[in-house]
This record gives sequence, C-alpha cells and structure tokens, in this order.
Amino acid sequence: MSATVSVCVVGSFMTDLVMRVARRPQAGETVQAEEFGIFLGGKGFNQAVAARRLGARVAIIGRVGADEFGARFLDALAREGIGADGVIRDPDQGTGIATPVVDAAGANSIIIAPRANLRLRPADVAAHAERIAGCDVLLLQLEVPAEASIAAARIAHAAGRRVVLNPAPVMAFPDELLRLADVITPNEVEAAALTGEAVTGPEAALRAAERLLARGARAVVVTLGAAGCVVAAGTARVHLPAFPVEAVDTTAAGDAFTAALAVRLAETDDLREAARWGNAAGACAVRRFGAEPSLPPRTAVLDMLAGGTPTA
Repeated sequence: MSATVSVCVVGSFMTDLVMRVARRPQAGETVQAEEFGIFLGGKGFNQAVAARRLGARVAIIGRVGADEFGARFLDALAREGIGADGVIRDPDQGTGIATPVVDAAGANSIIIAPRANLRLRPADVAAHAERIAGCDVLLLQLEVPAEASIAAARIAHAAGRRVVLNPAPVMAFPDELLRLADVITPNEVEAAALTGEAVTGPEAALRAAERLLARGARAVVVTLGAAGCVVAAGTARVHLPAFPVEAVDTTAAGDAFTAALAVRLAETDDLREAARWGNAAGACAVRRFGAEPSLPPRTAVLDMLAGGTPTA
C-alpha cells in the first residue's frame, strides 16, 4: 500500500461532454450519437483521481470557473479525499470544457476549450511551493500554461523531488521543462509530433525516445495503446507488452497510465516496474465509458497484474 507516497498535481480541469458514435464524422458530415454522458475530466483532475485511487495522498493546484461545473469538481475532490486548497475559482472564465467523440472501437477524438485553465499563473503555483517541495512526485501536463508548469517543476527539482511530465495535449514547450522532468510519458502521436519520427510500433517509439533523450530528457516512456509501452532510460531500452482487454473507451487511459507510473515509481524507484503498473492501469481504464468513472482502484490494478496475460 502506498500510504506514505504523496503526489502533487499541477494541472487542468475539463468537463467532458462525451458522445459515443458508430464512427467519427468526416468533414461536413453529421453523425447521430448512440450515447451521451457528462463526466468530470481534464488531465490534471484525472491524474489526481487516479493517483488517489491507487492509494497515494494527493493535492492538486489549478483553476476552475465560478460556475456549476467548478462546484462539481470541488465536490468530487472532496469525495475522493484530494487536497483542493490549491484550486482557484476564477471569477472571469468558466471551467474548461472538452467534447470527446468515441467510436465503436473505443478510439476517441477530443476538442477542448481550456478557459480558466489557461489563467493558471506562476504566482498561483508559488503560493503552494511548500506543498510541491514536500511531495514525493510532481505530475504535470500541457493543458495549463507552460510557465506555470515550469514554475512548479523548478520548485520540485530544487527540492530533489521527482517530476513526471505527460506532454499532452501535444504542443511546443520549452526544453527547460523537458530537462526538469525526471520522466516524460508521451503517447505515439505526441512522441511523433515532438520528434518528427513516425511512431508506428515499439522500434519507432524507441527511436523517438532517443531523440527526446538527446534534447535533454532524462527518461522517456512512450505509450503505445494496445502495443503497451517502451522505456528508455540510461542504457535500458525495453518494450513492455500490453495487457489484453476489450477497449470500450480510451479516454483517460493515458492519465491512468501516467498516474500509476508516478505512484509506483515513488514507491519502488524502479521505472520498468512503474511502467508495467502503468500498462495495467491503462488496461483497466479502457474497459469503462467516461474519464473519471474508468480510473481504477489499486485492487483492480493488482488484479490485472496478477491475472492479465500480456500480449506479444
């Protein structure tokens, strides 16, 4: 049990308006949804909830709107037992909104309107420097301004704390953030965009990882969905197969992966073991519809590790 592990998340809150369709529409086409749901999400919120359900003590720093969606997030954080004194209710911008469209295979496309998330400032982060400096691992993504993430990473790095960066959604960001992170966890699309290397499988993912290491990354874990992940750190280059499950919805699977990796890395200081836990958490997450409902408890991850048979 990870009762002594503490995680601080600096990240986003997004209300997900999710539509399930037989297939995603082409340009100019209207497709009727087969199912609709409203879920709490955002990469920061998802990773905080995932880490908490894995047994860590968790706090989150971010911004929501002074609206109904913002109130829902604060209620959810309280229910999960996540520290929310770093969550600011923005008086001028509403809570972030995302519209995932999920097809019959469980694959998704997402449009986001970050809104209050884009108003997170370094000063907001600095106000909670003591909490960041005291955590075991800091989790970052790219749904809030890079300057806020860099401010948090500098505090954690100076205090000798681990920093895990999930570079999603993919966009350009300063190499300083790459150098401050102990581990980065792009998926295949993000790794390709960051390196120019077409990521079509484990070998290509390792080539992309090499390019990120050359840019200053300390360790890279590229997630590959049903193909598992690859780990590149020091002299180690490893492909870890996925656990075979039937995907219902891949939304938040990457967040489950990154949170599990961060928690287990803090527990064991073993990146390969941590990535295997990430694979198991991601496999659990794809079996349920919606972001927050799919984030697995520790017992589910342990069951997957014990009973799941990795694919080749």
